[in-house]
Amino acid sequence: MSAPAYPIELTFPDIAVHERSDTGVPYVHTFDSGIDGPHVMINALTHGNEVCGAIVVDALLRAKLRPRRGKLTLAFANVDAYARFDPSKPDAARFVDQDFNRVWTAQTLGNTTLDSSELRRARAMRPVIDSVDLLLDLHSMHEKSKPLIVAGPLDKGIALSEKLGTPATVICDEGHPEGRRMRDYEGFGDPASPKNALLIECGQHWEASAVTVARDVTARFLILSGVVDAQDLPADWVQPLPDEMLIVRVTEPVVAKSLDFRFADNYTGLEVFPEAGSVIGWSDGEAVRTPYPDCMLVMPSLRQLRAGVTVVRLGRIETRVARSQ
Repeated sequence: MSAPAYPIELTFPDIAVHERSDTGVPYVHTFDSGIDGPHVMINALTHGNEVCGAIVVDALLRAKLRPRRGKLTLAFANVDAYARFDPSKPDAARFVDQDFNRVWTAQTLGNTTLDSSELRRARAMRPVIDSVDLLLDLHSMHEKSKPLIVAGPLDKGIALSEKLGTPATVICDEGHPEGRRMRDYEGFGDPASPKNALLIECGQHWEASAVTVARDVTARFLILSGVVDAQDLPADWVQPLPDEMLIVRVTEPVVAKSLDFRFADNYTGLEVFPEAGSVIGWSDGEAVRTPYPDCMLVMPSLRQLRAGVTVVRLGRIETRVARSQ
């Protein structure tokens, strides 16, 4: 089934004004309060066509937000991909050479025989990220779906998600076979480290509501971290909390073996199949079935289809967290 073409409801900000930085890394700005506290980073444009985070980081930089405690880094990551955005081919600006969010291991970044636009950018940003205690990575999704938190596989990610309180669905997963994400890099993915990170999928790439989600989670994350106070941020950024959070554990990815993969319907994400063995698609002519009852589809999409790409992840609902009234 062909993927729908979503309208572009957002204006892409001109971020050129933010290129120069005291960090020495273009488009990466760190502000030090001089008072003890965590180093908190808000990151946008891990993928060049995911604009909601860029709108938020642009707004915070233009407002000259500064930390009251600790350090605050505001960053645009894959700026080369962002510069290539073409509304007639919007998905093509996801990356230049390879997915920026699949290169985050010390081994990969340190291997000088490997080269790409994304690796060069990651290596430039790495010294700053190495000093970050709390990372919020703002993303959006190929398909129109409810927003979600990608908390990683560790208990500390789930705990931070529950403290943040929104979005309502928390996805716990090991990542992608293609490579490691920034949110899992080094201390963020080490259960013994106090460092922590969340990745927020704010909605479909170009829908206006994705910006509302990005503003809300950014404000809440900054206030929760203690680097700023609530009055330092626009009052209308914070939205009501959901009544309940679902903690969903990803049990396995579905990886395309070739271009011959199709779904059984136009899934967009968070669909739940009550019966085990339900057919959700076909790979090289073989049925792909749900392995257990009440199986949830996590971020299904064929927009980047090629051999080796994860086209959907399968999740089991572990916990329902009701909010105290």
